[in-house]
Amino acid sequence: MNAMQFLVGIVFDLFLMVVLLRFWLQLVKADFYNPLSQAVVKATSFAVNPLRKIIPGVGGLDLASLVLAFIIGFAKMATLMALFGGYFDALGALVGGAITVVKEAFSLVFWILIIRAILSWVAQGYNPVAAVFEQLTEPMLRPIRKVIPPLGGLDLSILVLIIGMQFLQILMMDLLR
Repeated sequence: MNAMQFLVGIVFDLFLMVVLLRFWLQLVKADFYNPLSQAVVKATSFAVNPLRKIIPGVGGLDLASLVLAFIIGFAKMATLMALFGGYFDALGALVGGAITVVKEAFSLVFWILIIRAILSWVAQGYNPVAAVFEQLTEPMLRPIRKVIPPLGGLDLSILVLIIGMQFLQILMMDLLR
């Protein structure tokens, strides 16, 4: 039973991460013609485009993608409740879905930061994935670099951001209990 819960959860979580990535790409105005950006748009357009007809963007925010993320979070919790819990609680699914979206957003940022750090060590020359990851993370890292500049070629801003995010995630979980 746990294996099936894992599979159902991971399918929802992976699609949720791609939808959140689409929202994030549009939020930072990343290069739309980058192959990674194009893949994200193609993977999510079947679900985002119909929502865009109902939910317009506001001030550069792609609200349709954000609403879709919450719908996916709700659907994940509702599916897990119905299939494996033997019950359905709409309020519980709504709250659990919102928490799922926030947790996946933190997870997405964490993994993109880790991959960006690894790519900075191994990538030679221009790499389209590294370029998009830089566009995504630079707005968060720039303020940290103003306080803690690179030390002899060693940039600690990614580490500081990861520690800060982990602190926020733990704090939020403590507050929700």
